Amino acid sequence: MRYHTHKERIFDIIFGTDTPAGKAFDLFLLAMILLSVLVVMLDSIDAFHSQYGQLFWYAEWGFTLLFSTEYLVRLWASPKPGHYARSFYGIIDLLAILPTYLQLLLPGTQYLLVLRLLRVMRVFRIVKAIRYLAEANLLWRSIKGSLRKITVFFTFILLLACIMGSVMYILEGPVHGFTSIPKGIYWAIVTITTVGYGDISPQTPLGQLVASVTMILGYSVLAVPTGIFTATIHREMSLRRDLRRCENCDRSGHDHDARFCNHCGTELEEQV
Repeated sequence: MRYHTHKERIFDIIFGTDTPAGKAFDLFLLAMILLSVLVVMLDSIDAFHSQYGQLFWYAEWGFTLLFSTEYLVRLWASPKPGHYARSFYGIIDLLAILPTYLQLLLPGTQYLLVLRLLRVMRVFRIVKAIRYLAEANLLWRSIKGSLRKITVFFTFILLLACIMGSVMYILEGPVHGFTSIPKGIYWAIVTITTVGYGDISPQTPLGQLVASVTMILGYSVLAVPTGIFTATIHREMSLRRDLRRCENCDRSGHDHDARFCNHCGTELEEQV
């Protein structure tokens, strides 16, 4: 490919993977992201932090400067810097480097360093999940199609948890750990979801009877959202969707006779 300017070449390398240089850049960036995440994880372990804390500090600043340079280059090479800065990956790129600078400038912001783990989300840029956009659009349409039903279901579960939690608060009381209605609701949610931490449990026979009913209801309702979502996926797959991708927004799932994108209105290519 012939480039008219040096900026176009840089853009093709850092935003695309069709060239050997672009693939090499993505592999290098992937290795740096994984190493930086590994450093963050190891630094959170007291034994490693006490022994290699200074080394981790230097490594963290090295990664921060590297990713900062990459972020600035992306802004410079992008035809629409503002669009990139406000995009999902642009925000993730910024949040991945911001905590280190905030720690230096604003004392007491060390807890923000956990945001450095957002770097692992940048891997999705490297693996180019956009290639599987047709499948992603199928899942997204299924989620949207089942959202109202699942919302009603979770509303019912929340009401059930409130009722059961209130009943257990009345039956068991603070003596057995149910110190408040929210505490009872917490117990009900843990029981309905079959998590069963065991930190709170009913002691009276009537309370145990209510708990047994709650457990049975929990087993009964767990499969409902899965069934709703599966049925919606099956319905979407049964529809004959057009898998042409829009050149502007990269979405698929248009009607077969569609001439324009359902999402952004861009004219679609004719089917071959």
